[in-house]
Amino acid sequence: MGARTDEVAGWLGDARAVTVLTGAGISTESGIPDFRGPQGLWTRNPEAQRMFTLQSYVADPEVRKRSWRNRRDHAAWTAEPNAGHRALVDLERSGRLRALVTQNIDGLHQKAGSDPDRVVEIHGTIWLAECLSCRRRVAMAEVLARVDAGEADPPCEECGGLLKSATISFGQALDRDVLAAATQAAADCDVFLAVGTSLTVVPAASLPELAMAAGARLVVVNAEPTPYDDAAAAVLREPIGQVLPRLVAQLVG
Repeated sequence: MGARTDEVAGWLGDARAVTVLTGAGISTESGIPDFRGPQGLWTRNPEAQRMFTLQSYVADPEVRKRSWRNRRDHAAWTAEPNAGHRALVDLERSGRLRALVTQNIDGLHQKAGSDPDRVVEIHGTIWLAECLSCRRRVAMAEVLARVDAGEADPPCEECGGLLKSATISFGQALDRDVLAAATQAAADCDVFLAVGTSLTVVPAASLPELAMAAGARLVVVNAEPTPYDDAAAAVLREPIGQVLPRLVAQLVG
């Protein structure tokens, strides 16, 4: 737990495969607020959680209308990747990255240059909208244009069903193939790097345990304590945008 960054960089350098899990903490440095932190969306407005609960979204037109206004104003549309995102691109280029599993829906990893085929978006993406009935997907920009044109709760143009962002809400099942890809990546690595995640939301929170059971070292990079800190080989509390670039620079250097 007291390992220094140069020691962690050595583990990364010796690794055959590194799997990374990222949470909201890596995107807050790009101006995207988290949910549970001191300035998080739910901390400031507990009622907002209804917009992210599938049952409330389906049952209440007013919740859907608020959700569409919230999506239209989401910080992801203008956010730029930060040094932490770019460092993970450099880690990928070193040839050691097995997969980049993310709980984030903002697409900043891909925008930074991460290979989309290596990014596993376990909670989906805000960049697409999906019909809850026919499962047709369209670009979110197309639906937001309809919202701007006056449709407060735009239905699916194919079947008339309810549209929602292609993200996982509370009460909504994860995509089986996506979850399988994440669990396989966790079980097939030498180092599991958990970055900016509280490690409390399942099933993502179970991935470090899978990795350790398979013999991987767990490294936690997070500002706040996590349930896995005592089991981790190293816990780094420094800002993500500072420590990740330093780790990867030592690795590629």
